[in-house]
Amino acid sequence: MATPNPRGRLALILFLCQLVLLVHTLPLQADETKTDSNQAEFVTPVKAVDDGMVGVASYYARRYNGRRTNSGARYNPEKLTAAHQDLPHGTRVKVINLANDKEVVVTVNDRCRKRSKPFIDLSRAAARELGFLGKGTARVRIIVLADGEEESS
Repeated sequence: MATPNPRGRLALILFLCQLVLLVHTLPLQADETKTDSNQAEFVTPVKAVDDGMVGVASYYARRYNGRRTNSGARYNPEKLTAAHQDLPHGTRVKVINLANDKEVVVTVNDRCRKRSKPFIDLSRAAARELGFLGKGTARVRIIVLADGEEESS
């Protein structure tokens, strides 16, 4: 009786290991997707309108300077403007940085892509006033202001 080829034996062992690992991880992957969908329900709780919504803010990259926004206006990094996925253009929004309690009032004039969590994209001037310019993102509270409502400091 001839001895089996060592390469063939190694290939067979590798194949069986991959098969065992695949079968072993399938139930774990299914459980993770279940927990993710359950957590998503708790991540975005419904809050009172006065409290606003807690989310993430970022700011425009330099490459957008001078480009047209969704509203048709040109983006100026020195104006207090923002992009939001749902709010109508012209809506005034108070944004409060939760890390340092700095706040700024901006006007929505652009759209950003849909996200599962509340998100706002600010001009560089607004990010500077909130104190996170250079850091990229910050956790913020987003409060929609009524038409005649002004910033209350």
